[in-house]
Amino acid sequence: MLTVICESPRNLQALERPRPERAPGEVLLRVKRVGVCGTDLHIFTGHQPYLAYPRVMGHELSGVVEEADADSGFVPGESVYVMPYLSCGRCVACRQGKTNCCVNIQVLGVHRDGAFTEYLCVPQRFVGKADGISLDQAAMLEFLAIGAHAVRRGEVAVGQRVLVVGAGPIGLAAMIFAKLRGATVIAIDGRQPRLDFALRHVGVAAAVPLGEGDEAELARLSDGEFFDVVFDATGNAQAMERGFRLVAHGGRYVLVSIVQGDIRFSDPEFHRRETTLLSSRNATTEDFETVMQAMKAGLVPDAALATHRLALSEVPARFQQLLDPAEGVIKAIVEC
Repeated sequence: MLTVICESPRNLQALERPRPERAPGEVLLRVKRVGVCGTDLHIFTGHQPYLAYPRVMGHELSGVVEEADADSGFVPGESVYVMPYLSCGRCVACRQGKTNCCVNIQVLGVHRDGAFTEYLCVPQRFVGKADGISLDQAAMLEFLAIGAHAVRRGEVAVGQRVLVVGAGPIGLAAMIFAKLRGATVIAIDGRQPRLDFALRHVGVAAAVPLGEGDEAELARLSDGEFFDVVFDATGNAQAMERGFRLVAHGGRYVLVSIVQGDIRFSDPEFHRRETTLLSSRNATTEDFETVMQAMKAGLVPDAALATHRLALSEVPARFQQLLDPAEGVIKAIVEC
């Protein structure tokens, strides 16, 4: 089977590997679609801290069942998606149902080889039926579920003012699901094409370019009160620290992105506003279900989100292009 391996930063190799042998309790999948994530780009450039090379990337995937246990509930040819966060089911987080932050988590494409390949074995409890959605949609469930999880963490409610800082795929996902909860959503980003996308396809109320006067504009848009819930999806420490100033009194601040190092904030301001600070990591089965239902109802602009497409065999030659801002990539999908 064809497999693309990241041997080392910026070194992708396409080679033939034996098809994996399925163990009891696993589902053998024929991989059909893989979404390219920011994590994959960081692995490619050498900026993913939780990784050992070589690695087969890819954790946003859909496929069809090739083989499964007779009592698994899966049949050959059935379309499925994969929950790529392989949780242990035993640790303190898992016992509370918080499998997204399992102590012993193994993420496909990061801690173990992922989906840039033609066949993959996955424990059956992490495989779900993609009933009523396309293979493309099923491959986009994961990153959208991260946004849905963040919105659930932020307890976004009808009529609230929400600010999303960063209009990449995760930020756009947070905008989509905050808007579906009835919030007034504002986007801020330094890339005008991303802001234009958020206005055109997500329907945000306003999109503010990053730069001089942006904070005054955010104050104007919120009647000087700023925002009930602020989401950071930038992966930038300076932006994350600045975001504390943009939270309304009594509001919530959700850090969806992560950086290596410390984040600092003014303790007097934090207490004066009684800010609730939250992290948001990965997603759970509940969030995947939320996204699936929204897709089935036609409430997610998934066709617009899938801006680029390439074959698995083209990945070594074309992957570098996905890093180019001029390409205007929102979500690239690899076809296997």
